[in-house]
Amino acid sequence: MTKQNLTKINDFIWEIPKQGKMNVPARIYASERMLDSIFQDQAPQQAMNVACLPGIVNFSFAMPDIHWGYGFPIGGVAGFDIDDGVVSPGGVGYDINCGVRLLKTTAKMNDIKKHLNPLVKELYQTIPSGVGSKGPLKLSAQEEKNVLTMGAAWAIKNGYGFEKDLDKIEENGTAAKADPDLISDHALQRGRAQLGTLGSGNHFVEIGAVREIFDEKAAQVLGLEKDQVTLIIHTGSRGFGHQVCEDYIKIMQRASSKYGIDLPDRQLCCAPIQSKEGQDYLAAMNCAINFSFGNRQMITHWARQAFQKVLGSSVHLDVVYEVAHNIAKIEEHHVNGEKRQICVHRKGATRAFGPNHSQIPEDYKSIGQPVLIPGDMGRYSYVLVGTQEAMNETFGSTCHGAGRKMSRKQAKKTAHGRSIEKELLAKGIVSMASSRATMNEEIPEAYKDVSEVVDSVHSAGISKKVAKLVPLGVIKG
Repeated sequence: MTKQNLTKINDFIWEIPKQGKMNVPARIYASERMLDSIFQDQAPQQAMNVACLPGIVNFSFAMPDIHWGYGFPIGGVAGFDIDDGVVSPGGVGYDINCGVRLLKTTAKMNDIKKHLNPLVKELYQTIPSGVGSKGPLKLSAQEEKNVLTMGAAWAIKNGYGFEKDLDKIEENGTAAKADPDLISDHALQRGRAQLGTLGSGNHFVEIGAVREIFDEKAAQVLGLEKDQVTLIIHTGSRGFGHQVCEDYIKIMQRASSKYGIDLPDRQLCCAPIQSKEGQDYLAAMNCAINFSFGNRQMITHWARQAFQKVLGSSVHLDVVYEVAHNIAKIEEHHVNGEKRQICVHRKGATRAFGPNHSQIPEDYKSIGQPVLIPGDMGRYSYVLVGTQEAMNETFGSTCHGAGRKMSRKQAKKTAHGRSIEKELLAKGIVSMASSRATMNEEIPEAYKDVSEVVDSVHSAGISKKVAKLVPLGVIKG
């Protein structure tokens, strides 16, 4: 498949026609300029493979941050009929409910400039980070299961945050129908010491500031204003979610054969949604979703402590919103003029529900659901809101980040002999990481320019720009 074979729908939507065993066409949301980078790997072919799965509805979607992943492309969205469709761990990913939380502070840029170094250092020392990192919590087996069923609500109940935090988290921080009895002992062991820890790779905690406002009304509703200091937390379900995915891929490989599902790629192993295997996976996945909600709530608690220790008790951090990536959800959507129950897989993609949707916080119903799109650590991130167009076209979905354009191996090679910390400092960005290798893997040029990604979904109408944030300080796992 090459970009020359695409059908142009408009300047920001490109279609791969239905062919071979595809049940539906595949659609790529991107500017024409971005297509060359999108076709540098096999992600478009993966979008075509997804289109071959049973019960897929409308299209196999690819967002502008699309790149190669396990089974589904990262940046892939697909909806499956609740009765005839399938659920696939490859359509969710290993880092189940990797997500982003944005907090606004009562501080302005000028208030923290002279405190930036000690603040980054305090965050780094307070929030455990990196491969195998362990938090200060010592959960019992029963308490861990409570986390898996309650999510962020467990943290609030135990004094790690405020009740009002839950109002601004997708699903209010708790995924229903989570069943810890479907989790392996190995997964439980991996997760027990990792609650409240920042993952490795592209996960981060970033102090930023609002640089530009695009939509004054929406920004006012969200409580964002120019030069305001913000905090972004990007992490997921750690080793726990990884193990849940690993365990259920093995189950789904057997299930695919059992139910006679013809797979274009064995990494797309799946089971009918209504089968025992399908229902068990969804219940286990919800446990990992809740672990991740709880994890980001705990990190928020540590971050609040760090800010107040360095800047004083008058500085407050309030949750603007938290979005989830890497999730399969049963949702109601209009398909061909009728309401249908759809299992929407969003892998490296985020929800973008339009105004007045019942699942949006009451405060935000007039503007649509907040959408948080982090970029790389050297440039900028964006706040957007969902649209009715997204509800009509993409099951209320949009992109989730910049998207890698360089492998980690290639990034390390490119960064060899450089001091990434000094390069960032020259831009006014203070950084700390668990290792030099982590910084080298995450060099800004390893990612697409997130402004191009955001402009594509904005111009396509599936989310709308509200504000641009710039980084001031970052810690990496």
